[in-house]
Amino acid sequence: MKKIIKVVFSLSFVFYLFALVVLLFLGTRGYIWADLTLVEYIKSSSNFIPFKTISTYIKAFFDGSMNMDSPIKNLAGNLIMFLPMGIYLPYFIKRINKASGFSISMIILLFVIEVTQLVLRRGSFDIDDFILNMFGALIGFGIWKTKFVQKLHSSYPAKSL
Repeated sequence: MKKIIKVVFSLSFVFYLFALVVLLFLGTRGYIWADLTLVEYIKSSSNFIPFKTISTYIKAFFDGSMNMDSPIKNLAGNLIMFLPMGIYLPYFIKRINKASGFSISMIILLFVIEVTQLVLRRGSFDIDDFILNMFGALIGFGIWKTKFVQKLHSSYPAKSL
């Protein structure tokens, strides 16, 4: 039974990673900026001010100044997108089973993703996306650390990487 659960969990992780790659790097985002230099693209598509986008979406949510589809997709989507990572990473990599190790690993991973999106022109560098992704991952990590999940996990332990 342990091997079946590990295989199912491993396959679900592969599908999750595939979905992340599709969401984060594939599609037509960025083509409209193809005539800009990389520096111009970075300047025009980056947000380094924390909570700028988040506050705009929250304000629009309450005053109705924007179609609700965008704020909900952006805020909830960025939160939910990395929530599973908070479960998968400590499951597969035992060394990051503590909050500090997990947080450092996620900060590095999210920074690499944001910079890669920017350089490949497949999105923007948005500190608010970073914040929401990190918060979502920490929620997932919190779920991972619950007594219920840990009890389930100890019943079916995985091998450490």
